[in-house]
Amino acid sequence: MKAFCRIVERGSFSRAADDLGVSAALLSREVKLLEESLATTLLTRTTRSMSLTDHGRRFYDEARDIVEAVSRVEDGIRESANAVSGPLKIGCSNSFGEAIIGPMLPAFLSEYPDVRVTLALEERVVDVVEEGIDLTLRVGAVLQDSSLIGRKIGTFHQRLFASPAYLQEHGAPQRPSDITGHRVAGFLVADHLLEWTLTGPDGTETISVDPTLRISNSIVLSNVLAAGYGIGPLPSFVSNGPEARGELARVLPDYELPSRDIYAVTASRFGMDARVLAFIDHLRRALSD
Repeated sequence: MKAFCRIVERGSFSRAADDLGVSAALLSREVKLLEESLATTLLTRTTRSMSLTDHGRRFYDEARDIVEAVSRVEDGIRESANAVSGPLKIGCSNSFGEAIIGPMLPAFLSEYPDVRVTLALEERVVDVVEEGIDLTLRVGAVLQDSSLIGRKIGTFHQRLFASPAYLQEHGAPQRPSDITGHRVAGFLVADHLLEWTLTGPDGTETISVDPTLRISNSIVLSNVLAAGYGIGPLPSFVSNGPEARGELARVLPDYELPSRDIYAVTASRFGMDARVLAFIDHLRRALSD
């Protein structure tokens, strides 16, 4: 439709082709296909001139209005996509939302007051398309759906912690194998629930553990460890605060579990509109603090 209108307005296939950045032969084929689909002739052409038939004039008049309407819609969508405003639905785990997203939201909304945020906290991996999520934050997750686009936005450490009171009463492990004699709490949805692979100055060592307490929320796990329950793994975005306040102490401070990456996931590359990009920018800063 757009090509046909440009041909009519420019009065020439070659001039219209130059405007559209295609060949005149391509435009000629497009018009022929258009005429075949409508079962009528739209343009009469000779080597010297070109003119509209009655059907061609009617088609041009209708098509011009449609093309202009589509252009207005496209311009409006582009303008809206570049404006940091409107609804933004974010999905993430409970612990990541409580530790990172919650504290950063006031500053984000203060800078972008026209954004309306919905924060959906789930421990399960949500269906981005089915649940209408604009942006979901996944920790070390493999994208099973090839239509999803993941962008790495940060990395966090995983370390072992206990309360100072627990370590004073039960003694601090000096080597990974010492942990087997301690009470252990585990992160239920982690891939290291029953095995801890620890890397330290003497290389990597894997130990089997049987947590007597298994929790699916790392904030709650942190609180349990701070209360003196035993030893357990925590991500740095959860442990940094309690450790700085002296509520938790590192166990085997020279050893770490494998670090994990954090991904911002959208349904497609076109999902990274101005709202999503602005939020990711704030999130990067929050993760670097």
